[in-house]
Amino acid sequence: MAAIILRCATTNAGKLREFHIAAERLGYPQIDIQPLDGLKQIEPCEEDGVTFEENAVKKAVYYSGFTEDAIFADDSGLEVDALNGEPGVYSARYSPEGTDPENNRLVLERMQGVENRTARFVCVIALARQGQLLGTFRGAVEGEIAEAEKGPNGFGYDPLFFYPPFGCTFGEVDRERKMGVSHRGEALRQMLDYFFRVFFLNRHME
Repeated sequence: MAAIILRCATTNAGKLREFHIAAERLGYPQIDIQPLDGLKQIEPCEEDGVTFEENAVKKAVYYSGFTEDAIFADDSGLEVDALNGEPGVYSARYSPEGTDPENNRLVLERMQGVENRTARFVCVIALARQGQLLGTFRGAVEGEIAEAEKGPNGFGYDPLFFYPPFGCTFGEVDRERKMGVSHRGEALRQMLDYFFRVFFLNRHME
């Protein structure tokens, strides 16, 4: 069976690698995840939603106007209970600098002396085609905020996110192990199951 292209609306190399790893882990070699052609030259979609769902849907529908293929977009981030759910939808731009090191530094600063360190990663993926929303898919993973950054792997808040079943942070494990339990892996699994059933199987049954 020939592969079918599924476009991804991200320029984040870390996310794209995780999407490819997850697709392979989930057993969907027929689905070829490719970034949207010319994405960097397209005027960015304004992410002004107040929830992960709103931002993911807005991006997916917007970028679906630039391709005939189905396309997905995600919005994801860290929710810290002691910070009233922050950084939340502002995870990528939590600090004034908007860089991973400064975002992590700010979270640690605001968590100094805080006993309740429960947190979760959340990811919502929206799938669209030619201006029509096809569905949204949500994944989450529970953990805690570590006292300090640990581990060179991953990106974003991974070095801060302590995952009790592993006994270490996401920054201390490889991508393959992390994707087996991560918020992004779960949301992608749901979306790929849907995409395979609706697009791939239907195409080959025609």
